[in-house]
Amino acid sequence: MPTNLSTALIADVRRIIAASQIAAVRSVNFERVRMYWRIGERIVVEEQHGQERAEYGAYLLRTLAEEIEPEFGSGFSYRQLAFCRQFYRTYPIVNAVRSQFK
Repeated sequence: MPTNLSTALIADVRRIIAASQIAAVRSVNFERVRMYWRIGERIVVEEQHGQERAEYGAYLLRTLAEEIEPEFGSGFSYRQLAFCRQFYRTYPIVNAVRSQFK
């Protein structure tokens, strides 16, 4: 195997790999944030159809957490779902969230 590879080639390939790894992490992070936003949006839409919002909201989050937490883990507990709802209420326009990741 040749050992006379140029230092520039090795450095460029390292930079390409590092940049791709950073982009992949950023992409995954954005998708996770978008997922939380969409969950929050869906919860808020559902709550708006409830008759007594405060009671229905607590019931909705507890019941939803009981259904999905066993399948998807503690990242979807009552508390985390409440954070998703608050996240959506804080940033109701998805483009505002998207602009933070560019």
